[in-house]
Amino acid sequence: MMRTRPLKVALLGCGVVGSEVARIMTTHADDLTARIGAPVELAGVAVRRPDKVREGIAPELVTTDATALVKRGDIDVVVEVIGGIEPARGLITTAFEHGASVVSANKALLAQDGAALHAVAEQHGKDLYYEAAVAGAIPLVRPLRESLAGDKINRVMGIVNGTTNFILDKMDSTGAGYQEALDEATALGYAEADPTADVEGFDAAAKAAILAGISFHTRVRLDDVYREGMTEVTAADFASAKEMGCTIKLLAICERAEDGASVTARVHPAMIPLSHPLASVRGAYNAVFVESDAAGQLMFYGPGAGGSPTASAVLGDLVAVCRNRLSGSTGPGESAYAALPVSPMGDVVTRYHISLDVADKPGVLAQVATVFAEHGVSIDTVRQSGKDGEASLVVVTHRASDAALTGTVEALRKLDTVRGVASIMRVEGE
Repeated sequence: MMRTRPLKVALLGCGVVGSEVARIMTTHADDLTARIGAPVELAGVAVRRPDKVREGIAPELVTTDATALVKRGDIDVVVEVIGGIEPARGLITTAFEHGASVVSANKALLAQDGAALHAVAEQHGKDLYYEAAVAGAIPLVRPLRESLAGDKINRVMGIVNGTTNFILDKMDSTGAGYQEALDEATALGYAEADPTADVEGFDAAAKAAILAGISFHTRVRLDDVYREGMTEVTAADFASAKEMGCTIKLLAICERAEDGASVTARVHPAMIPLSHPLASVRGAYNAVFVESDAAGQLMFYGPGAGGSPTASAVLGDLVAVCRNRLSGSTGPGESAYAALPVSPMGDVVTRYHISLDVADKPGVLAQVATVFAEHGVSIDTVRQSGKDGEASLVVVTHRASDAALTGTVEALRKLDTVRGVASIMRVEGE
């Protein structure tokens, strides 16, 4: 039987995403009612600038007092799309305490304080859903914590930031330098005026923390994620990658150790073979590659940002949470029973591509090979070119730990014949 009393929704934030959420709630009201089993009503919208005209939103719904809105007591669901740590954290906690469930798109907050927020939600018997926090419109959080709940996930590797993928794709396809590609991304609206959160990997690291926590049933905080930006990637790196049949992507990688006793989470640029599905992800799109015991290899692909795609994920969560409210139940909360330790980056094992500037004279290759051998790093291939007393030496290793590679590079820098280390890049996806 259809319930006639509407479920009331409070919207915190009415920017690019929030305005789309409000629009879809209005234009798709009948469909949402049919899918949920009751109508949903936008009961209030908290904003910072109340005088701004917001098409489709009645002025009497707009308020600058977000705290009073979430404290009303008649609110069923709070949708938080303001971002940042505070006041979002306090508002979400207050919402739980006053009887509302929460849908959030706040990756930074969830990566930092997800465990605490889940605990408050559980204490008050409320839902915390956050599909939109990780990869925009791509259904990823729910498949990981529900569809694959009976499986064992071993690795999650993906492109989870559209800005960086656009920049790297442009560098790859046109030969542009980093700054030129960034300028184009900014002009097209893919990059913010201050792109630091994207290009230095902070955005991807927050998403990696969330994905690792869900995948491995372990609490993984933002501080546990190794992070390396992509501002140092050059056209020369792409030329080297092409010689290896690879391209370069900024990857978020969460994986379980081979013995199953620990996990790692990291974000960094990496060479990836052109044969890998992630290599073909172009422009500002996102994609995540999941490897599990029973399901095998799965690929999730689509737009990872933008008002409409992110609002789609928010509305999907809203429907699920509203259904739970009607049935008097809650969806899955935090699953951290495994409590696996998060290993440091030094324990991560992968392949490496190292480009060295060396003296062009006999014996250099032997010296370099000796250093690699002394640190237990096996060489796969070597390529040397040069003239007029200067040369370039490119070494690709077999799998080695990050700690062993770091020791190798430190020793190489001490050789008189090594003028400098031009670049070091990991090779993934093989």
